[in-house]
Formats: sequence, structure tokens, C-alpha cells
Amino acid sequence: MNNKNIKSKTGMPLALWALTISAFAIGTTEFVIVGLLPTVAKDLSISIPSAGLLVSFYAIGVAIGAPVLTALTNRFPRKPLLIYLMLLFAAGNLLAGISPGFIPLVMARMVTGFAHGVFFAVGATIAAAIVPADKRASAIAIMFAGLTVAMAIGVPLGTMIGQHFGWRATFLSVAGLGLTGLLANLFLLPGNIKNEAAAPIKQQFGILGNKKLLLAFFTTVFNYAGVFLVFTYLSPLLMELTGMSQNMVSVMLLIYGIAIAVGNIAGGKLSNKLPLKALLWMLVLQVGVLLIFSFTVHHTIPAVVTLFVIGALSFATVPASQLFVVQTAERINPSMMNVASAFNIASFNAGAALGAYVGGWVVSSTLGLGAAPWVGALFVLAAIGLVMLSAREEKLTEGTFTPMESNAVIFH
Repeated sequence: MNNKNIKSKTGMPLALWALTISAFAIGTTEFVIVGLLPTVAKDLSISIPSAGLLVSFYAIGVAIGAPVLTALTNRFPRKPLLIYLMLLFAAGNLLAGISPGFIPLVMARMVTGFAHGVFFAVGATIAAAIVPADKRASAIAIMFAGLTVAMAIGVPLGTMIGQHFGWRATFLSVAGLGLTGLLANLFLLPGNIKNEAAAPIKQQFGILGNKKLLLAFFTTVFNYAGVFLVFTYLSPLLMELTGMSQNMVSVMLLIYGIAIAVGNIAGGKLSNKLPLKALLWMLVLQVGVLLIFSFTVHHTIPAVVTLFVIGALSFATVPASQLFVVQTAERINPSMMNVASAFNIASFNAGAALGAYVGGWVVSSTLGLGAAPWVGALFVLAAIGLVMLSAREEKLTEGTFTPMESNAVIFH
């Protein structure tokens, strides 16, 4: 029997859940390091800002992997490619779990990031290919639900494992999740998935010469630099400034994950018709709440409330950003939509790397840990300026864009 025809109770192919399981594993390893920074720093006798580079180098691995490795593997059969990617992912986490020091750990994180970048660029295409045309958006949404669940469950659970059994145990556990994803892909994915038509590599990278798309990519970079400048140092912020215990930080990461899920759904609904306009207003609110967090971080209840709003707004912008990039690429050259999407994945992670790096500089400077929220707000403010430039380029008016199910389109 062809696995493609085996349906779950939702009416979707079981093959789709293989992608969701893999997305859960990848989302967990990407973000769990945030909850482990104090533990890793103490164990390896390094500073918190140095430990924060583990976020930066992972993001660099993804930023390289998304456009470059996706372009190079365009002609490789889809199912074997995903199986090998999950094998690489598991190996990267295994290496992280047995790393004797900081440098090997950094290298292991970069290797894992390579697998991440290609997986999400290719996985969304496969999700759309294994369902009827009228269910493609829903299929992509189910696949990326793995990331949302990772933020709400995987990250807090991984943080608790690291706090009680050591950070190496967390990475070894995630390696096990990666092997689970590999087996799910092996047994559930159909073997007859067709490759997308591949444009020449030179043409794929030529998309970077388009002014409208460049503005969109840099908007993503600055937006998520601001987000990750705060998110990377969330554990030390809550422990040192708010006065929370390590266990309470795990609870806060759970709350943050729930906020992300709520924000992504709400952001999608708000962005259906005019994604650029929705993106602008969400970024404005994000600047405001980050500035407020600079004050509320010193008080437990206000910090919890503010952090929930920050989490919701941080990822509410994802559907609007991705939808705008896809629509812009579609108007320029429909065959380049997947490439544009891959570059937006790279932009997201370039922003994460930049935010983590600048955050480390802020924390170790005379500005101190408490400056992270308002410095993050400055980056988001820069993103607002770029959105306004994009609006001027587009001469955005009511009804410019065709409505799409943006809540089903997320990137990572």
C-alpha cells in the first residue's frame, strides 16, 4: 500500500505527521539552548555572553543551509534527502551531547543548523505535494505545528532535563527525537515525491538583486535581531533581574511557548488581506511592549504578563512577513517563490544570530543585562523604518494583495 494514501483521523496523510515530528525535534534543539545558557556557562566555565554564541552559530548554520544547501540539493530525491537530513540532525545533537568543550559544542550546533535550514525549505514543498491542491495550506500548517509544540512543550521539558541531569542529557535526548523523526520519514513518507523544477543556481541567487525583496529580507533580519536579543538572554533576565528560580524559568518558557502559538494564529488571521500593513502595526506594538519590559522585568507578576505579550507579538509577525515575501516574489517571477522563502528563512536566522551576538555585547558592557529589552526595541524600530520604505515602494492600497491563508505559512 502506498503510504501517501494512508490517512489519519484528520483526513490528512500519515506521511504529513512524519514531517511534524521532525519539526518538533528541530524546533526543540533550536530554542532549548535559551533555557540552558546559565547551566552551560557554569559547566564550561564561560560567560553568559559566550554561551549566547551557541544561538548565533546555530542560526548561522541555518542561514547558510537554507539557501545554499537547498539550491545544491534541488535535484536530490526528496525522501532520501529528508532521511539523510534527520540523520545529520541526530548526529549534530549527539556530538553536542558528548562535546568535551565549548568549541566542539559550537561546531556541533552549526552542523545541526545545516540540517535545519534545508529541512524546512524542502519539507514545506513535500507537505504541499502529498495532499490535494485544496488542502496544501492546511498541510503546511500541520507540519509547522511541530515548531509551536516544541516551544510550548519541548523547550521547557528540555530545560528541566538539562537542569536536573546536565545540559548534555538534553542534547542526547533531542538526538533521540531526531532518530524518531528519521524513522517516521522512512516508514511514512511516500517514495514517489517529485522534485520541484530547479532553476539554475545563478538565477536563484539573482533574486537578491531585487530591491523589494531585499527590503523584506532586511526587515526580517532587524525584526528578529530585536526578538532574539531578548529571547536569548531570557533565562538570566528572569533569574537575575526578576528573581525567579530555575524551575520557575522553565514554567516561563512554557508560558512563552503558549504565547507564540496564540500569536502565530492571531497574526495569520490579521495578515490575510494586507500583510505589510498588519506587519507594521504589530512591529509598533512590539517596540512598545519591549520598552515596557525594561521596567516590568524587575517585578514578577508584571514581568509574566509583559513576557506573554512579547511572545505573542514576536511570532505574530511571522505569517505577515512570509506572506509578503511570497506574494512579492510571485509578482516578480512565480518560479522563484520557493527561493524567496528560503532566503527569508536565512534572514530570520541571520537576525537571530545578530540579536544573540549584540545581546552578548550589551550584557557584558556597562549597559548590563537590564538594557537588553530596550536595545532590542531599537532593532525592531529599524524594522519599522524598512516596512515603511517597502510600503512606499509598493504604494500599498486597499485590495493590492490577494487573500491567502497566511496563518498556515510560517518559516523557521
